[in-house]
Amino acid sequence: MQFSVRRMIQLTFLFSLFLIIGISPAQAEEKKDMQGWGIDDPYNQYYDVREFEKIRAYVVRLKEAVPMPGMSPATVLEVREGAYIHEVHLCPTWYRKPSEIRLKKNERIKIKGVWAEINGKDIFMASKVKKDPNTDIIKVRLTKDGTPFWTMTPQQLAKEMRQE
Repeated sequence: MQFSVRRMIQLTFLFSLFLIIGISPAQAEEKKDMQGWGIDDPYNQYYDVREFEKIRAYVVRLKEAVPMPGMSPATVLEVREGAYIHEVHLCPTWYRKPSEIRLKKNERIKIKGVWAEINGKDIFMASKVKKDPNTDIIKVRLTKDGTPFWTMTPQQLAKEMRQE
């Protein structure tokens, strides 16, 4: 089977994209079983774009936590905003592990997303995280409507990553 140069470039680009965003092609195929992270699952319904906000805070730590019973774990960022510590839900751990997020303790960041009350606890559901001064963007949802990147097709995801 012969590949055209264009097809080889396309495959190389997609493979590189998977490496850059921290998932392998095999993990992309695992999306079929979202374990509570699907676009129509109850957790995602908490993301209400009418509640969109921006917060500036300092990194405390990254960890794993289960957002709701029956879900696979989330990559969670704990941040300090003044005297308060907030939990920021980034994405499913199978999409990006805490160790793959390059943030350091006490680093100042800007987070875009929405506040939600889940199981009696206020959490911030992130769409983007930027280090000050506006570098190293971590994008996990579309800002305009909250669509999670882990539910997108490889083509949609590639388009979004080009727009950084």
